[in-house]
Amino acid sequence: MDPRQIPDLVARPRALTVTELNHQVRHLLEASFMQAWVEGELSSFSRPSSGHWYFTLKDNRCQVRCAMFRGFNQRIRAIPKEGDQVRIRGKVSLYENRGDYQIIAEHIEAAGLGALQQAFEALKQKLQQEGLFDEDRKKPVPALPRHIGVVTSPTGAAIHDIVTVLRRRFPAVAVTLYPTAVQGQTAAADIVRAIEQAQAHGCADVLIVGRGGGSLEDLWCFNEEPVARAIASCTIPVVSAVGHETDFTIADFVADLRAPTPSAAAEKLVPDQRDWLNQLASHQSRIQQSMRRLLQRSGIALSQLANRLRDPRRELLDRAQRLDELEIRLQNSRRDWLDRPRQTLDNADRRLKLQSPRRQLDHHRQQVQRLSDQLQQTTRRRLTLAQDNLSHLGQSLHLVSPLATLGRGYAIVQTAEQTIVRDAAALAPNDRITARLSQGAVDATVTRIHSEAEPGKPSASNPGRPSGSP
Repeated sequence: MDPRQIPDLVARPRALTVTELNHQVRHLLEASFMQAWVEGELSSFSRPSSGHWYFTLKDNRCQVRCAMFRGFNQRIRAIPKEGDQVRIRGKVSLYENRGDYQIIAEHIEAAGLGALQQAFEALKQKLQQEGLFDEDRKKPVPALPRHIGVVTSPTGAAIHDIVTVLRRRFPAVAVTLYPTAVQGQTAAADIVRAIEQAQAHGCADVLIVGRGGGSLEDLWCFNEEPVARAIASCTIPVVSAVGHETDFTIADFVADLRAPTPSAAAEKLVPDQRDWLNQLASHQSRIQQSMRRLLQRSGIALSQLANRLRDPRRELLDRAQRLDELEIRLQNSRRDWLDRPRQTLDNADRRLKLQSPRRQLDHHRQQVQRLSDQLQQTTRRRLTLAQDNLSHLGQSLHLVSPLATLGRGYAIVQTAEQTIVRDAAALAPNDRITARLSQGAVDATVTRIHSEAEPGKPSASNPGRPSGSP
């Protein structure tokens, strides 16, 4: 190589290939336009066998090519047609093979108010006119359901969030999943079937119908009329929990209760077990306090009843009456036992007179003698028992008698008017008193009134001599 050519080679920059250029432009476009909404007139619409859509979006001056792949266009309810004014959401990109700038569409709707939104408003107005949104037809949700049914996807985040909240707040509640698709063309029919299955099962007290968040197309199955009517006719109270807090569906208006999210539905349906435990502890404390007050009142009542014990004199009268009753019963018993053998003897005598054989006469005589002996033994035994009982009652009567008290060294002091003296202050010097002892009585004159002295010590005013002695 000629050395003179080396500077020219070093100074000349490296050229890009067309592929490299288109690749870099593509990445530059996609990085600059992450997502864009574009509105225009749809033209050159084509649907090849691959299922993808290709069309051009134009206005009165410019146009841009667009592609919408099958995974996205399957969510579109109404297929657009040539000349429609539409809005698309997608990514700006470059088709590298031809170097054509294009938009990869992810969503398409009619311009102005979208087709889905129009369908939503039309169905909402229809069901509202039929009264499906009225509050008076909605069923009350139980304060603490024992069994909760969940109509949602078994693989979605909604069931995980619901179970997590229920296990945290009140794990005793049973949960049954009725699996269904919550997105796609068959989702509405699956949801209706799952609701009917929950009603047939009959174990759930309340039903959560919902799913996690998503686009309007993702949530559209909950705006379908069959789903709305299935929720309205469901015999189980239904809680709608679709999407996020800002998402509203027809199911929210028809359901008996609307929750902003699946987690919020679980929060609304069950209380926090810690609050219940705190309430139980409070109730237990109140019960214990009530029991203490009741015991105190019962103790007071018992003391009052103890103070109202019957007077001994009344008890003596009752005992005497009981003794009279026993005596009467004893006399009646003796009379009965004496009359019965006598009647038997009379009957035997009559039969003897009717039957003259001597053997029968001897037999009856022996029977009479045996009955007479039994009568005497029974009479003696009953007399002995009655005497023992009478003696026992007399001893019991003697124990409560005032005479027994006098026998232990006490005396009953009475004034001249036969009034019993209970307090020395009721007497005055020179008063006449009578002291009744166990054996006899003593008349005395009061010479001095002494104040109460300590037990075992003589009075200071007259040591060594009892007060009131004659």
